[in-house]
Amino acid sequence: MLRHISRASQTNMVGFIRRHVPNNSTTYSEEAPVYKELKRSYTHDSITHALSIYVEGGIHTNTIMNFWSVLKRGIYGVCHQFSEKHLERYLDEYSAKFNTRKLSSNERFVNFFHQSESVLTYNELTRN
Repeated sequence: MLRHISRASQTNMVGFIRRHVPNNSTTYSEEAPVYKELKRSYTHDSITHALSIYVEGGIHTNTIMNFWSVLKRGIYGVCHQFSEKHLERYLDEYSAKFNTRKLSSNERFVNFFHQSESVLTYNELTRN
């Protein structure tokens, strides 16, 4: 699940994780202080990017960093700009593309139709 969080505070970040990640899951992050509380409910390890450590054993954040890179390139290179009104839709689009990156084009196409819920009309899209 990918959602825009207006402020990267400990309350917002950890609250989001608690709502969407089952207790006792394993989580990895970079060393930001907002993630320190995760050790209470999760097996949590972090990587110290400030010391130029990017992988330590099986612990890394390379996959999520790759995703952010793809998202940023998509925003700047394809969309150029977008309104905050549609931000969640762009996040959904790019997370779906990333999560299905190992599927063939045909498999991704079929998957898209199976997961489609309803038609989005032009009027719904452009309504204020």
